[in-house]
Amino acid sequence: MLHIEFTTDLGAKVTVDVDNASALLDTQRQYGRLGWTSGDIPSGGYQFPLDNEPDFDWHLIGARKWTSPDGEELVIHKGHAYRRRELEAVDSRKMKLPAAVKYSRGAKSTDPDHVREKSDGEFEYVTLAIFRGGKRQDRYATPGARPGPAQTAPAQNAARPAPSRPAPAPVRAAPPAPTRTEDEPPF
Repeated sequence: MLHIEFTTDLGAKVTVDVDNASALLDTQRQYGRLGWTSGDIPSGGYQFPLDNEPDFDWHLIGARKWTSPDGEELVIHKGHAYRRRELEAVDSRKMKLPAAVKYSRGAKSTDPDHVREKSDGEFEYVTLAIFRGGKRQDRYATPGARPGPAQTAPAQNAARPAPSRPAPAPVRAAPPAPTRTEDEPPF
């Protein structure tokens, strides 16, 4: 039997028993949907393969994706909004780094020193996650959302003629608003 300690979105500590290691990620997803976290952000942020970025399951770390009214992709984690930033590859005499996608935010005075990073100037920031290099790990993908041939080969699909379909019937009334069940997050 394994034990995971979560911190709820209201700060309470909860210990959850997990039968075996194969159920661990499913348990993290389940409670992560509620905004619960099972650890602190490591120095430099969580590290994942770049190929996992498009369909990464943010619930694993208690976060969720959100698009701002301006169309900006953000990730919400413990009440903080992290921006998506694309980093170009670096190839110099001092350093070689492949291209990456990083989710970060400006540092606050309440952030612990080990998660603060300095940029070129006086500005400090906190990285939630960085996706760089490595081999794709399907276990980190949102279940059922793995990119398939339709997403990876749009040119091939564009050459196919669209099937003819009858026009949709006019909508007479708006559908009822969805109701939230108790196990779904309120956001």
